[in-house]
Amino acid sequence: MLNGIGNIAYLGAAVLFILSLRGLSHPSTARRGNIYGVVGMLIAVVATLLIAQGAGLAVVLAAAVVGAAIGAVLARRVEMTQMPQLVAVLHSFVGLAAVLIGFTNYLMPMGDIAGAELTIHLCEIYLGVFIGTITFTGSIVAFLKLQGTISGKPLVLPARHMLNLAVLVACVALGYRFMTANVVADGITALLIMIVLAAALGVHLVMAIGGADMPVVVSMLNSYSGWAAAATGFMLSNDLLITTGALVGSSGAILSYIMCRAMNRSFLSVILGGFGAASGTSTADVGGEVIATSIDEVCAILRDASEVIIVPGYGMAVAQAQTTISDITRKLEALGVRVRFGIHPVAGRLPGHMNVLLAEAKVPYDIVLEMDEINEDFHTTDVVLVIGANDIVNPGALEDPGSPIAGMPVLEVWKARTVVVSKRGMATGYAGVDNPLFYKDNTRMLFGDAKTSVDALLRQLSAA
Repeated sequence: MLNGIGNIAYLGAAVLFILSLRGLSHPSTARRGNIYGVVGMLIAVVATLLIAQGAGLAVVLAAAVVGAAIGAVLARRVEMTQMPQLVAVLHSFVGLAAVLIGFTNYLMPMGDIAGAELTIHLCEIYLGVFIGTITFTGSIVAFLKLQGTISGKPLVLPARHMLNLAVLVACVALGYRFMTANVVADGITALLIMIVLAAALGVHLVMAIGGADMPVVVSMLNSYSGWAAAATGFMLSNDLLITTGALVGSSGAILSYIMCRAMNRSFLSVILGGFGAASGTSTADVGGEVIATSIDEVCAILRDASEVIIVPGYGMAVAQAQTTISDITRKLEALGVRVRFGIHPVAGRLPGHMNVLLAEAKVPYDIVLEMDEINEDFHTTDVVLVIGANDIVNPGALEDPGSPIAGMPVLEVWKARTVVVSKRGMATGYAGVDNPLFYKDNTRMLFGDAKTSVDALLRQLSAA
């Protein structure tokens, strides 16, 4: 009876997860999508608890309470600028869970399982542990890069692709040994050796990826965590976990593919590592005279403009300047200035990072445009206001074939009549690449903290 109710509940939860993904596809429906996802997860957890009645129920409830408490604390304390790091850590938890569940399943008595059924079950365990290990270590490295604990520059080892291939072949050979082991000890040995190799592979794959491309990496790790969850579902014969894992895995892969196309990168290179690493040496002569500006001058430039495009970056997120930017937008629109926003696919550290911040600040969705929608309009724009962005507006991506970000489409802000860049200093961006934009004749550098600068700009616009 309870199993039947549980299966119906699982079906309802799966439908809500699908509706959640659909809602998250657009900012205007994202809140509704989140609600669908929360309700679906609540139904799934309650149904699982009902099915799992028995001696272990108290332990599961205790774990659920502890997990809910930790989640509530994190939700209140983690800022939007730290969300990419949190997502990476959560991906690592999924990978670790898959590894631990795989070990537990292998150590449990197999019962009457034999023949083809046993072979399939062992394959599920091995794949779950393999994918989970790569997800775990890769996500940890992604977290450390996003946190700034380790360098965002790609680690390019000699013959790195051959090394990856050799590790993969060794893991396949260990898989055969695991599947044909006559005693548990031999199987555990093969599993442990594979975990060491897969852990090294996960580290190497993400270390070989440049900092500017980390949003795509986070998206790809999201896909890996989904497939790890699906493999866990097969191990546990849990239909909802299989469905949910497949949804997360496929949606993460699709998002990664879309972002790769938007950045003129190869989807295969994400999986193989080395993504974002330049093969040549920069030949561009970056330098010249930097023209600094002031709040008064920027205010006058904006007041005289008819068309203004604002390009936000991670610096805006760190300074939490999005609310003031929203107020400036309304002030300029009241003065008859047409204001729009240009969003790069990898602005920030997470797909959709800037969109969420602007939505939070109540910037209308219809004036927030993606790179492909707005790039052709820069040459007719009077002023572009760049807030804390660097790599996504770097002309070297198009002009310097030896640049680490060569070939990456960028927002072509330098084509506007005037470009105002709000930045703390002349430091390079997350990719560690100098930006020729700062030295162009039509660029004005507004140095200082983004929040302090835009607050002063808002006051000046309001007073004038």
